[in-house]
Amino acid sequence: MKTFRGRVVAPGNVTAEALVTHSGLNTLASFQKALQFGDKEATCGDQNNPDLYGKAMRGKALCLPQTIGSTTGGMVLYCACAMKRQPACMLFSNHIDSLAAAGSILADVWLDDVSMPVIDCLGDEFLNYVKDGMRITVNEDGTVTVDDL
Repeated sequence: MKTFRGRVVAPGNVTAEALVTHSGLNTLASFQKALQFGDKEATCGDQNNPDLYGKAMRGKALCLPQTIGSTTGGMVLYCACAMKRQPACMLFSNHIDSLAAAGSILADVWLDDVSMPVIDCLGDEFLNYVKDGMRITVNEDGTVTVDDL
């Protein structure tokens, strides 16, 4: 077990299974099936992300360096939350970009029955340590515990 501390972007407490990518997450390509075609598990549709392609993102602790791609990124994250197809949390090793931050903050403020804690600045050590399937616990203070059970 190892603990990391990052900066809270959207607060919350959650425990979920890790889903890890070492590439940037293209939010539009990744969530397109969930938003347009009714995929309730939010199966990643980004063929350019071999770490995530074809894997269900809904309910997972999504561990990533940063988001990339379209200027619709924030709205995509907000819509995934509004449709209840969001990851359990998003954990960034780098600083979050303004679009992803906007989408996650708006979801936190505008949606009463949805939670998607977001922590950034967890560092490269975090992303190198965490692996798919590990249990992640996120606390409101930005503490992220990775349990390799």
